[in-house]
Amino acid sequence: MTDKKIILVTGGTGLVGKGIEAAVEREGKRNDEEWHFVSSKDADLTDRASTEALFARIKPTHVIHLAAMVGGLFRNLKYNLDFFRINSQINDNVLNVSFQFKVEKVVSCLSTCIFPDKTTYPIDETMVHNGPPHDSNFGYSFAKRMIDVQNKGYHLQHGCNFTSVIPTNVYGPYDNFNLEDGHVLPGLIRKVYEAKENNTPFVVWGTGSPRRQFIYSLDLGRLFLWVLREYKEVSPIILSVGEEDEVSIKEAADYVVKAMNFTGEVVLDTTKSDGQFKKTASNAKLRKYLPDFKFTPIHQAIKETCDWYVANVDKVRK
Repeated sequence: MTDKKIILVTGGTGLVGKGIEAAVEREGKRNDEEWHFVSSKDADLTDRASTEALFARIKPTHVIHLAAMVGGLFRNLKYNLDFFRINSQINDNVLNVSFQFKVEKVVSCLSTCIFPDKTTYPIDETMVHNGPPHDSNFGYSFAKRMIDVQNKGYHLQHGCNFTSVIPTNVYGPYDNFNLEDGHVLPGLIRKVYEAKENNTPFVVWGTGSPRRQFIYSLDLGRLFLWVLREYKEVSPIILSVGEEDEVSIKEAADYVVKAMNFTGEVVLDTTKSDGQFKKTASNAKLRKYLPDFKFTPIHQAIKETCDWYVANVDKVRK
């Protein structure tokens, strides 16, 4: 076991990777850690040989696995099979090559969409496999669930320290602001910006009533560092604000409107699907470990994200 941690972050140039990178920079880089944030330009993780070549070059002792084919509600509805097949290939390659290269610890990123559609709330880490996920994104959800199955298998069969985290809805700088592929908050931010620019109404898809727990990418980055360095369990842990901090899509839209100083008309397009009404998650396990962790207030984090978007509007993913 080497004294120096060589940490490979797959999908490291996206929203969560940038949040982790910011957390590393803000708290001061540790002398015993060497960080490598890689993207799809560095390796095709659906290809075994390409994945092996990446590991051979970097020789990681630790891996944070973020890379995935991702998208919003409407893209998931259209390409469920692709989401299952491509993500399954990526995950199997990363975990098996990590085993092959004797990586000491792997932390993979899951999603609350893996939980059963028909369930009681709040959901917690023990309920992942209690029933099928929502039909709108079953492909992505099942592929992500299988990481938990593989983590358990690698641990029981080979003694590997492979674990996973389950963040709620992540947002922040470097998000994907594509209206079809992106998630709800970046979509709202882009639409408010363009409505303000074009003097047109701001249209919110759906009724605005579904409720979500949003976590700022910079807060998530800080929590990832703790999981990598301190969390000892193989079973997953939910990384989220508390149940009391859940907001409706309409409330989130209102925060964006205020942050962008938008004074135009706001319209709810109820012909568009709402998707899953709620996915309320318990962060009791996280609070057991980190009772004093301070999350950035949502109004402040949304304002910071909106300011970043405005400053980088010509360079963002959209």
